[in-house]
Amino acid sequence: MPRRTRRPGRAAALLVLALLLAGGAATGCGGRATTHHKPGTSHEQASGNVGTLLAADDGAGHRLREVPAEGAPEVRLTARPDSEDGWNLQLAVTNFRFTPDSTGGAALPGAGHAHLELNGRKLARLYGSWFHLPAAQVPETGTRTLTVRLYADDHTAWAVAGKPVEATLELAAGPAQSTHAHSPAAPSPTPSESVQADRTVTITVRDGKVSPAPGRVEVTRGERVALRITSDRADTLHVHGFDKELALPAGQEATLILTADHAGLFEVETHESDLVLTQLLVR
Repeated sequence: MPRRTRRPGRAAALLVLALLLAGGAATGCGGRATTHHKPGTSHEQASGNVGTLLAADDGAGHRLREVPAEGAPEVRLTARPDSEDGWNLQLAVTNFRFTPDSTGGAALPGAGHAHLELNGRKLARLYGSWFHLPAAQVPETGTRTLTVRLYADDHTAWAVAGKPVEATLELAAGPAQSTHAHSPAAPSPTPSESVQADRTVTITVRDGKVSPAPGRVEVTRGERVALRITSDRADTLHVHGFDKELALPAGQEATLILTADHAGLFEVETHESDLVLTQLLVR
């Protein structure tokens, strides 16, 4: 009986398939560096070997990600009284870049976002160097300590020598406590009162529930969208991908107008209550 031999073509095909599978496992979906990290997925799975995860956390459940001091992210915080109300805060970062489009993905060196806290209470998640802090969100007396802390895209806190990478600042009393903080705030201008919008989205937040229920709003690239939000508690609105934020006074309607100048799917959320209000699908 003649001896059977393996076909070279079959062996080559199997080898190519194995290499493709291995490459896909290494790079993830589409070869992107992020891993679409979600709750329930460990940080080790999501982030590979970037830095060293410590058992300690930032006090709010976010684990520390230790990196060497040389080349580590750094941040400085300054505050300037605003001519009308509150303060304008500036974050000066070194060895760090803000990456709003990849939040929730893998931790990449020197990338991520920041958290802003007042007296240990989180005020906002920051995706840029500037933030306006209304005087209404700051106590008039007592301790007024601001802390800004840097986080990776997977929400672990960057750390050096076992301590989070952060900066603190004591707010001094001064011109920032204008009469605007003590008198009823003027209602936010509607699109017809300021810049005309092509599309208006009206949302109400009450008792932790969003009405209408979060969905998707499809807009055409280049359209101007007005987000009219009323929240029963003070909060901050953030639009991912556009680096747009807006303070939401308790019980008052606030309006944010943006130009949908780039395509994609972008979440609109609140920082303090961590609610997704809607998604903007820009085509």
